[in-house]
Amino acid sequence: MAQLLIVYHSRTGGARQMAEAAAEAARNETETILKPADQAEPDDLLRADGYLFCAPENLAAISGLMKEFFDRCYYPVLGRIEGRPYAQMICAGSDGENAARQIARIATGWRLKQVQPPLIICTHAQTPDAILAEKAIPDDQLETCREIGQAMAAGLEMGVF
Repeated sequence: MAQLLIVYHSRTGGARQMAEAAAEAARNETETILKPADQAEPDDLLRADGYLFCAPENLAAISGLMKEFFDRCYYPVLGRIEGRPYAQMICAGSDGENAARQIARIATGWRLKQVQPPLIICTHAQTPDAILAEKAIPDDQLETCREIGQAMAAGLEMGVF
């Protein structure tokens, strides 16, 4: 059975909800591991057949804990996961494009294969209070996350990537 690894970080709950929705649907298709970024290790990446990275955009970049995950795991797996498929989901207040570019650049260094354009869910949080508030991602947007998780898992299980 193939294994999908979903690595996420969430400060205010939005990215966590997205990752959990994707994992919920993915588990119907293949073995799925959902790991917070601060708990994910190089061995997790080596065991998995594909990846879904989910992070918030903070200050026009991926969140610090997600970046730390990539920093910590990058060199131990370099040259050992080439060609594996990945997708990404970003929870952003207004844009999300830079965070998506950062993850794509890291994935390019690992020689991963993007199998889905980045999903960016915008919360439109623009004030300090709104930015720091716990997020509630609407059901229709969580459904898109479920579809991505299910598609990634099914694709891994069928060997189409």
